[in-house]
Amino acid sequence: MTSKGPHRATPTITAMNQKPDLHGKRGADLLHDPLLNKGTAFTEAERDALGLRGLVPPHVATLEAQVARVLETCRRKPTDLEKYIYLVSLQERNETLFYRLVTDHVAEMMPLIYTPTVGLACQRYALIFRRPRGLFLSLRYRGSLKQVLQNWPHRDVRMIVVTDGERILGLGDLGSNGMGIPVGKLSLYTACAGVAPDQCLPVMLDVGTDNAAFLKDPHYIGTARPRERGPAYDALIAEFVDAVQEVFPRACIQFEDFGNSNAFRLLRQYRDKLCTFNDDIQGTAAVTLAGIYSALRLTKGKLADQRFLFLGAGEAGIGIGELIVEALKSEGIAEKAARRQCWYVDSKGLVVASRTDLAEHKKLFAHDQPGCTTLLEAVEALKPTMLIGVSGMPATFTEPIVRLMGKLNTNPVIFALSNPTSKAECTAEQAYTWTDGRAVFASGSPFPDCTLNGRTFKPGQGNNSYIFPGVGLGVIVSQSRRVTDEMFFVAAKVLASLVTEQDLATGRIFPELQRIREVSAAIAVAVAKVAYARKLTPKPCPDDLPARVQAEMYDPTYRSYV
Repeated sequence: MTSKGPHRATPTITAMNQKPDLHGKRGADLLHDPLLNKGTAFTEAERDALGLRGLVPPHVATLEAQVARVLETCRRKPTDLEKYIYLVSLQERNETLFYRLVTDHVAEMMPLIYTPTVGLACQRYALIFRRPRGLFLSLRYRGSLKQVLQNWPHRDVRMIVVTDGERILGLGDLGSNGMGIPVGKLSLYTACAGVAPDQCLPVMLDVGTDNAAFLKDPHYIGTARPRERGPAYDALIAEFVDAVQEVFPRACIQFEDFGNSNAFRLLRQYRDKLCTFNDDIQGTAAVTLAGIYSALRLTKGKLADQRFLFLGAGEAGIGIGELIVEALKSEGIAEKAARRQCWYVDSKGLVVASRTDLAEHKKLFAHDQPGCTTLLEAVEALKPTMLIGVSGMPATFTEPIVRLMGKLNTNPVIFALSNPTSKAECTAEQAYTWTDGRAVFASGSPFPDCTLNGRTFKPGQGNNSYIFPGVGLGVIVSQSRRVTDEMFFVAAKVLASLVTEQDLATGRIFPELQRIREVSAAIAVAVAKVAYARKLTPKPCPDDLPARVQAEMYDPTYRSYV
């Protein structure tokens, strides 16, 4: 569907069985379009027909040869940040080659284009900034956001990741420097689930920043003013949502890395009005629930018998708790009893009913219990079977705490989920060492293998990339009007079902990352089934839904232009 208003004609790559429409592009213009550029892979016939003679080196390379070359170049870079910069530059000049590289080497590339490296990249975004990507919507553009959205060159946008930069990973307020997060997330939509690059739109809501260093930094790329809050902020969000529905009516909006005060209320405000979700709340919940299901296969326990203790009661922690409650309810547990199985420690201690300082989103998990001020005291009092860290506070799962978890449980479940790696509550090696190799461990960012007492553990990465790309693909395929909690619940069940006995034997409670497109396709099928069953789409369910999902997935290969 094409929206009204001026826009420049651009090629589409979504019709994979057809030759691309070049819109008359040839020569240098063709080479400068990252969606169409093939570099040295242009054939002799294409070079003759498209005026490329002399503009590219004479050697004609295959895509496979190009992948080998850029992989070697990337590996030669001295630091992960330099590798990130190189990969972003590759994406800006040749998207097919970039996505072929990432798809073929996803386990190696994902930590470079997303967590943990993207956190450092955002902190230094102004200094490594090369070329704008996505849309920056400033407060100064209020009243004209529709026109700004129409500046985006692609019409068939299906997935938008938007942030205001207030809570980037565990790093805090990075303002407009947080644009690296929407860009990175959408790269994973394409690499992990085959959502076509021209269907993806990163958006930064530039509403200021309360980061004192950035306010003084002459290189800061956003508006150097204190962060806007209140009616003006809400008006910008409302105008953005309305403009998206008009300009990109088939788009799903993913809210990403908003502060707690905005994240929960924006989700409540819009979830039943448009196709939207919050990955920090719902995606994190789904991947964690999947890890819990897998962990229970190792501990031989039942979900109904678990007691969960969270360090951190923000978006991620509360989101996980809510989905655990839904999972328990599906097994016949009453909601009140289900909530009492989830306990939280925040910056002021155990979340209990007697506290008068609790934010609204914590109150449903505030139980009658004597208060305590430290995590160690909470573990001693509650005797949890699973300890889940979503605090953004590094090294908070100390040796006494982890050893106590090991004393209380034969196989203590320790999830240190805070990102990036520098913010993890403990390392994989610490969790295994302090429990004599008995812990079931997962983290948000990757940790290396750990060998203890002759056994090698391959710690699982509870990364949202296992969930949100597949959910997004399922929404796109079905053209669902809403994204529901049920979709994240079935996504968690599917992800857990794909963990093999071989995975579990190494201590890994998630599938190998190299299987991520298989995982995303299976989740997309399950999500689409929910959309069809709940009448959330005007489209009928295809006779062969898995085949339809596969047909919709973008495959980064070159196509002939002549």
